[in-house]
Order: sequence, then C-alpha cells, then structure tokens
Amino acid sequence: MMYPFLTLDDGTEIVHSEMLLDARVKVYMERPDETQGFIHATCFLPNCEWEDVSGFSETEIERLQDVICSAAHLIIP
Repeated sequence: MMYPFLTLDDGTEIVHSEMLLDARVKVYMERPDETQGFIHATCFLPNCEWEDVSGFSETEIERLQDVICSAAHLIIP
C-alpha cells in the first residue's frame, strides 16, 4: 500500500510505502506531462537509491532528492 506524503508546487505527487521486508521504504513520484502522460521516479530510503526514472531532468531529481532525504525521518517509521 502507498501513502500520500506531499504534493509539490509543480504538481509532483510523492507517495511512500510501509517498511519493506528488506528494511527499505519505497518513495514514488509522478507528475502529469503533456507529451508523456506521466513522468515518474522511484527512490528507496534510507540510502536514497534511485530507480526507474522516466521524464524527470537531473536538476529535478536533485530537487526531489533534497526534499525526500531531508524529510526521510518523517517517512521512515
């Protein structure tokens, strides 16, 4: 199950999972996009490991990482 966490000013929705069996938490981001439908990315905490990034620029991922890693203590149970 995914839980809502934050909506950024650019419309990016951030949701997260419960603690997974491997002691990580999956954080998923997506935003509507005119040409691609939705762009998305997945980050696993606590190490901020990124996977499946599609459509976000490097600058946007850096911003998302700042947001997620600075708020990790609110996400990780």
